[in-house]
Amino acid sequence: MAVAVGLALSQAAAAAPPDNPNPALVPWFESLKQPGTGAPCCSIADCRTVEFRQDRDGYEVLIDGRWKMSSPFWLRVPSNRIIDKTENPTNRAVVCFTPEAGILCFVRPPES
Repeated sequence: MAVAVGLALSQAAAAAPPDNPNPALVPWFESLKQPGTGAPCCSIADCRTVEFRQDRDGYEVLIDGRWKMSSPFWLRVPSNRIIDKTENPTNRAVVCFTPEAGILCFVRPPES
């Protein structure tokens, strides 16, 4: 578990900040913890609002160029990475992702 925490923290330091980050959301992003371990989901630098789709098997998110990926692709969200938060001030789905570690956390958008 210590290795996973170390990996998550090292990934946060290497990540680029998102385009036009909202400083008011920093505390919310920093409050995100990985389900099961309680390790940080990383920082606002690794978490982005994303396009998502849901099917009977769960969720998929669109990983695109904001993470320095060569071409966009859909990635299945592991069920153990879904955070059961009821509030989401972004009003969109949020994924915390690094190319090295994959999906660290996923927050569903608020229900309409």
